[in-house]
Parts: sequence; structure tokens; C-alpha cells
Amino acid sequence: MKKSTLIGFATAAAAVGLVAVNPALAQAASEGGAVISGNLGKGLGGGIAAGLAIIGGGLGIGKVGASAVEAIARQPEASGSIGTNMLIAAALIEGATLFAVVVGFLGVSGA
Repeated sequence: MKKSTLIGFATAAAAVGLVAVNPALAQAASEGGAVISGNLGKGLGGGIAAGLAIIGGGLGIGKVGASAVEAIARQPEASGSIGTNMLIAAALIEGATLFAVVVGFLGVSGA
């Protein structure tokens, strides 16, 4: 899938999640015909936000792992430093993903 397509999907889903979590935006959307009410809208927004975060984190860690395996295959003597750098990058991606999931779920519990 192209990068621009993924960015488009992420933008659209983030907009839907933002409208679902924010009651003022949900009210504005309901005036246009779309009705997102109370806890259902918050749950939908939090679920979309958490799901997108997990998908993005999985894609990122998969890309890092694939690149590390290719690099080790091309230059086996550098496998130690490549593996160390891969683990550091994967940990940073995982931390950012966890933060995004927590923020998504805070939107559900917040007023």
C-alpha cells in the first residue's frame, strides 16, 4: 500500500475519532445529520484511536525488523550493532504506540 494511501486512511480515521470523542464536535456533526451520542461516540472514538495506534506500531516494528534482517544478511559481521539498534528503535516505537493507546482510551473516560 502506498504511503499516501495510509496517510489518507489515518487522517480520515483520526477525524472520525476526534468527532466521536469530543461532544462539541459530535453536536456539530449531529446538526448535519450524523448522530453520535454519549458513551457510544466516546467508545467508538477511543476504539478507532487505539486501533490505529496498534496498526501503526505493528507496521513500524515490522518494517524495522525486516530492515534489520536484510542488513544482517548483507553484512553479517555487523549483526551485533544492527541488532542493538533494532531493539532500541522497536522499544521507542512500542513506547509511542502505548502512549497513543492510553491517550485514545483517556478520551473515552474523560468528560
